Amino acid sequence: MSDMNSSPNNDTENKSNRAFEQFEIAGGQLVDRIKDIIEEGNVRRVIIRNPEGRVLLEIPLTVGAVAGGALLFLYPVIAAVGALAALVARVTVEIVREEPDATIQDVENAVEDTVDDVREKLSE
Repeated sequence: MSDMNSSPNNDTENKSNRAFEQFEIAGGQLVDRIKDIIEEGNVRRVIIRNPEGRVLLEIPLTVGAVAGGALLFLYPVIAAVGALAALVARVTVEIVREEPDATIQDVENAVEDTVDDVREKLSE
């Protein structure tokens, strides 16, 4: 269904915690896939391009609003995606994701270090 590739982006914002994905999808699958992507909550921007690479639709998203359940406010955007899907056979979708600053392993290591420090102080 999708072929994910890294994609450079001309975004001038801080890229240190951004991940970029790109995949091609049939127009008929576009609405469902966009809904899934938006509901993931770590997406900053979705860009839909035609096969020639021209931007057809760019959807900027606020991570907190989407994660907080504001999908209702995005229904007009999803309707526009549906209209677009009816007009095109295939599109390329680019996703700009917000990556967490710390991984679960980083947090676990920090907790373990803190517990060790507390144990040392208690034993003194």
